[in-house]
Amino acid sequence: MNQSIAFPHLGIYLNNVGSSFKIGGFTVAFYGVTLGIAILVGILIAAWRAKKTGQSPDLYYDLAIYSVISGVLGARIYYVIFTWSYYKDHLGEIINLRQGGLAIYGGVIGAVIAVLVYSKVKKIKPAVLLDTAGCGLVVGQMIGRWGNFFNREVFGRYTDGLFAMRIPLSAARMSDVSDEMLQNAQTIDGMEYIQVTPTFLYESALCLVIFILMLWYAKHKKFDGEVFVFYAFCYGVGRFFIEGIRTDQLKIPGTNLPVSQVLAGVAAVVCLGIILAGRIGLFSKNNEKMIIEESEALEKESASAVAVENNEEKKEVNTEIP
Repeated sequence: MNQSIAFPHLGIYLNNVGSSFKIGGFTVAFYGVTLGIAILVGILIAAWRAKKTGQSPDLYYDLAIYSVISGVLGARIYYVIFTWSYYKDHLGEIINLRQGGLAIYGGVIGAVIAVLVYSKVKKIKPAVLLDTAGCGLVVGQMIGRWGNFFNREVFGRYTDGLFAMRIPLSAARMSDVSDEMLQNAQTIDGMEYIQVTPTFLYESALCLVIFILMLWYAKHKKFDGEVFVFYAFCYGVGRFFIEGIRTDQLKIPGTNLPVSQVLAGVAAVVCLGIILAGRIGLFSKNNEKMIIEESEALEKESASAVAVENNEEKKEVNTEIP
């Protein structure tokens, strides 16, 4: 099987880009490895931001367990719902993640739900958790998109521009291949190739820019939760345009509307409204201080308990001496 991927106008020719490798008799998909790396780096970034803002990194290591599980479930459920016409006849494939089939927006929704539940159980305001974890989330998205590179998926319409990506027609899902791609297909050494827009690359670059902007924006936020809202706004704007050129769009049932494009547009508008409302003073910047104070209070309470215990032990020793 031809495993080449090329960016001809950039002079990049990769002749052996597999989608998986073998360990013993077990096949490991690069898609899964990439997602694993993305999750790990995202957690480390969130812990780093927690330390930078005076919070406990352990809080985010604990949160990661629940948000990762909830995020993966949300991403899969979202994808299956909007491709139900296929999965209703292939129920056994619903739990097969090795060939992709995770929707970013579903993952974000699942992770946010986990944060809200976790904050309620721990009696912590969720806004600061979202601000901090959001930095890890966007870095995870940036890395995770490269899983699509190995799977030859999440690409856009035909292009002959600077960043055009050329792949064998046989390596792409035919449902993602447009008539324009077929009309402009090239035959090289007997192999048919199509050129596509590498939208996964555009989105990865978008997430890198958003991460840098979030670090800057955090220094100027007016209320807790604003950094996460800023992320949702920026990603919504970028995703709205990127989704418009993708050929694997998930559609709202009964319409021709791409669900993620609609969601991105709504998110961008709503988040812009929240930011503007916060900028005129409708929200207060006190949750982060509250979390830090709560952490300090717990530490003092723990230290006090240890001191009392030590005093009790000393008293016992003194009473035993004749």
